[in-house]
Amino acid sequence: MAAQQQQPGGPMAQPGMQQAASLQQQQQLSQQQDFDPVHRFKMLIPQLKESLQNVMKIASLNLGHNTAIDNGIKSSDATVQRFDKSLEEFYALCDQLELCLRLAYECLSQSIDSAKHSPNLVPTATKPDTVQTESLSYAQYLGMIKSQISCAKDIHNALLECSKKIAGKGQPQGIM
Repeated sequence: MAAQQQQPGGPMAQPGMQQAASLQQQQQLSQQQDFDPVHRFKMLIPQLKESLQNVMKIASLNLGHNTAIDNGIKSSDATVQRFDKSLEEFYALCDQLELCLRLAYECLSQSIDSAKHSPNLVPTATKPDTVQTESLSYAQYLGMIKSQISCAKDIHNALLECSKKIAGKGQPQGIM
């Protein structure tokens, strides 16, 4: 009987561990998708459609209610849904969508700039069979690095000049 008892970490514990690992992977995927502006945009579109339908429905009900009041059929005692709140919700979703699109555009621009300005791989002598067609020769790589260093020095010098000008303006000048 003792041989039939399950030990902790035995075969019966593995399905639980697999489920926990699967759950953790799903949570990580969900977190990554939350930060992806395109995925977030796709998730907000159905909410925007629903919000627009709600705005139109409330506007229709309010228009019908106001028409009935104007015609003297109903009194203004009946409660109607607030149009401004539903419209505010719609605008909030539009703002979120706009931010998602701006962020996606910035990510794309940054990716393009990164691909344009960062060096491609330099083939190493230890792995000559993995030479890529887009790789740079060592001389090209050195030239690119030198130009990047030169650009960084120019930016540094420009920042130093600006800081000196700002510091110079902050000091009181002598009274004449």
